[in-house]
Amino acid sequence: QVQLVESGGDLVQGGGSLNLSCTASGILFQYAAMAWYRQAPGKQREFVGLITSGGTVNYADSVKGRFTISRDNPAKTMFLQMNNLGPEDSGVYYCKTDWRSKDLWGQGTQVTVSS
Repeated sequence: QVQLVESGGDLVQGGGSLNLSCTASGILFQYAAMAWYRQAPGKQREFVGLITSGGTVNYADSVKGRFTISRDNPAKTMFLQMNNLGPEDSGVYYCKTDWRSKDLWGQGTQVTVSS
């Protein structure tokens, strides 16, 4: 079955950290560029960052210096380490990849940061 499954979302206090995971199945993960997006209530889904198959990373300006994306190809898993979280980081976090020219999304994991 082709799918992405996110995990690790939680309620955390401002200034805290979380590490999200996205585990893939049914795709050639080692060749896939993977991305993180997030969506706050009432707002559009926004890009957080991505990692290429070769390990090059790119981040949205709003998370640079606080978030780190990494990947474990044998485990078919991408990670999002989030530090110094603020209420503005709250939302549902999704991972995404391109699979056979279509977007493949996970179901999302909820991150809530209290002030």
